[in-house]
Amino acid sequence: MDVVLLDFDLGDEQGSSFLEEARRRRFPGRILMVTAGMGDTVTLRAFESGASGIFLKHSPPAQLIEAIHKIANGEMWLDSRAVRSLVAGAQVKSETEEAAQALTPRERNVLKAVFEGLTNKEIAANLQISESLVKAVMQQLFDKTGVRTRSQLVRIAIEQHAGDWLAES
Repeated sequence: MDVVLLDFDLGDEQGSSFLEEARRRRFPGRILMVTAGMGDTVTLRAFESGASGIFLKHSPPAQLIEAIHKIANGEMWLDSRAVRSLVAGAQVKSETEEAAQALTPRERNVLKAVFEGLTNKEIAANLQISESLVKAVMQQLFDKTGVRTRSQLVRIAIEQHAGDWLAES
């Protein structure tokens, strides 16, 4: 099994960009993030994006060897000092997801226009907003639902949120 040691801080970029690209390309190996420290939500996001472990740089070299062996054998590695960060990140994510579930009035109006089959240009004209604002709101809706297309957005809205998102306000 291939193991990549990935530094979280890559200068102008972060290792999380590599993680996302590796997942997108279905990289079969395991990835051990090496870091001096990461924020709570970043730690959680690293695992969600496919990291097999997080190793803190100031840990002893013997622990690095142990972490590599565990990762190579299909196990996870998380430095005990990073556990608190992971738990805190999960709590923040949960609170953020709850808040994100509700739609703003503008998002609700744009979504209803999508259900009517209107284009971004038509939605902008009907709502008297710019087309670029419609695109931004569509992106917010995609982010909230984790989808990439209008048809996926419609399906998720119908299947999971008909009672709250599609109800008359």
